Amino acid sequence: MHARIHIRDPIHGTISVNAREIQVIDHPVFQRLRNIKQLGFADLAFPGATHSRYCHSLGAMHIASRLFDHLIPAGMLPDRVRDRFRQTLRLSMLFHDIGHAPLSHSTEILMPQVNELGLPEHYVVGESERQATHEDYTIKFIVDSSLTECIVENFDPLDIQPSDIVELILGEGPKSFRFRHAGKDYAPVLRQIVSSECDADRMDYLQRDSFFSGVSYGHFDSDWLIDNVMTIEQDNAYYMGIHERAMFSFEDFLLSRYHMFSTVYLHHTPVVFEKLLRHYFEEAEDVALLPSDIEAYAKLDDIWLWGKLRESTHEWAQRLVRREPFFLLDERNEAQQSEISAAEFHTMLAERLDKEGIRHLSTRSKSQLSKYFQKDHKNPIYVVTSTEEVVPIESYTALYKRYETPVLFNRVYIEPEKRVEAKKIWRQLLAENLGLKAASKQHEPERSLRQNPNSRLHIN
Repeated sequence: MHARIHIRDPIHGTISVNAREIQVIDHPVFQRLRNIKQLGFADLAFPGATHSRYCHSLGAMHIASRLFDHLIPAGMLPDRVRDRFRQTLRLSMLFHDIGHAPLSHSTEILMPQVNELGLPEHYVVGESERQATHEDYTIKFIVDSSLTECIVENFDPLDIQPSDIVELILGEGPKSFRFRHAGKDYAPVLRQIVSSECDADRMDYLQRDSFFSGVSYGHFDSDWLIDNVMTIEQDNAYYMGIHERAMFSFEDFLLSRYHMFSTVYLHHTPVVFEKLLRHYFEEAEDVALLPSDIEAYAKLDDIWLWGKLRESTHEWAQRLVRREPFFLLDERNEAQQSEISAAEFHTMLAERLDKEGIRHLSTRSKSQLSKYFQKDHKNPIYVVTSTEEVVPIESYTALYKRYETPVLFNRVYIEPEKRVEAKKIWRQLLAENLGLKAASKQHEPERSLRQNPNSRLHIN
């Protein structure tokens, strides 16, 4: 098995894949990701954003390999041990999104209880009675499916087990000694490559999502950042460190994620389509939970879901199929200072709309710079200064503190058929609460709609 192929990629140029990896990439479970969009409904606002979880997974594997080669260079470990660690890491990144449901996060509401998946108890993180997530399905695919057999067949000769792959993806739970050598634990830094404030997942999806969305917010100097990572030893374990000369790149990387959430991931158009889909799931009689049987689940993708929506006669399904969403009437950011809070204003607006019999939807979307303080302190990231001092990253940069308060978008959407009446109510409420002068400066809903009256979709 010495064959190797090279995949052309618009983000990274060339991605190299070895013969054993080709076998698992060609497996139907992984090929399913070709038909699952990376950004769900985002292409309804950004037409180019039709890229898939398939290409993202390949790109994340490529970035992970580059990070590994800088963090654990040749000679740091015996070749046999280093090759096993590197290959396991590549598989972890290749499979990290394999459990996603159709339209990515949009259909997780239909997942069954996690105990119905039949996962070994030590792989269930949190309550056993909770609803399953795509991470649970990911673990199931790796340790107990037809893909598992393919993994074992191709990677058992390299002493790589499915449980090794899961250990790096989970980043928590029972720890093995599979990533120890000569009394040193390499598991923390390997997990950080998979999931952390500076992981391969984010480094790929930010660049990929911005490229296909046609925006510039996700751009950062990934080459310089990768070139300046290094391992830091603490208590016989290795963690990720970043040289201070690359801290501007790292801060830019953090802000890229923050801005992508604010402008692309939480754009009002995909948000309202997700809301319509949720209403369909909650109200329609022809909706069932996603299967707990992993082989049946492996047959579901975006094409399957859109087929279901087209077959349905339910109003919400038909609105999705015909691209007839509710239209944005009002949007407020809770972080902005105002004489009246977003929640208070939208409560009053909802009451007025209800009184006039105008149907409306409310959404609340959150954009946060980082969850470092909630989850990543078990695997801290360090900064190495020019004097070789090692300090925790939160002690070096004030960026976390500066953006500690999340951006919360509160929105109200109304049925398009009642747009004229809803705007009158909206203007009146603004005048009553913010004054006529302030109300005249507020965003006019109709200005954010296409001027073409035949157009159904708000895309700006």
